[in-house]
Amino acid sequence: MDTASLLEHLRRELGAFRACLEGDTAAPVEHCGDWTLHDLAAHLGGGNLWAAAAVTERHGDHRPPAAPREPAALERWFEETAAALLDALGAEPSTPAWTFHPPHTVGFWRRRCLETLVHRWDAEHALGAPRPLDAELAAEGVAEVFDTMAPRQIERGRATPPGHAVRLTATDTGASWTYGPGDPVAAVSGTAENLLLALWGRVPADGDALVWEGDREAGRRVLDGPLVP
Repeated sequence: MDTASLLEHLRRELGAFRACLEGDTAAPVEHCGDWTLHDLAAHLGGGNLWAAAAVTERHGDHRPPAAPREPAALERWFEETAAALLDALGAEPSTPAWTFHPPHTVGFWRRRCLETLVHRWDAEHALGAPRPLDAELAAEGVAEVFDTMAPRQIERGRATPPGHAVRLTATDTGASWTYGPGDPVAAVSGTAENLLLALWGRVPADGDALVWEGDREAGRRVLDGPLVP
């Protein structure tokens, strides 16, 4: 996807997440350990400020302040973090920036709207009403898992390199990806949304939403990674 589209998606996803903060910020977030919606907002808002500093200060050492506890103050604080990030990412996509993976440009951070997409789903799921993910954006998210997030997990010692290859196909967009060395030992298909949510551990990879062919167990071991933080 082009970076202008990614920036607009980021704007919408940040707005949708902020709207969730009008709900119960004490609601548990199922797939994020013992976090509540407040904790998730603190994580995402802090990440907004960290990414903004990566662009404007060109380093990855920014330590954002603690998020407010009071719900109305939390909502205002999150809006401010979103505005800071969007302002920083208004620079030309080719502008140099600190990043944790190539390319070292503003465009990298525009693409990181994909984590905001997942956390928006997390927030809405916590409140009982997750909305669908944009199919093309979800497909971009699957690509990011394999070209950015999984290599970083391996580099940081959180995962080992895959021993086999798995082929994934999005039934709604037609996009496909192969992760791992050699010929695929297994293939899995589903909508781009369900593939992305499975890779992020939000839906089970062996659930009804995905269809497997080949050596399912070997394929599952590859995708278990963990591929994302």
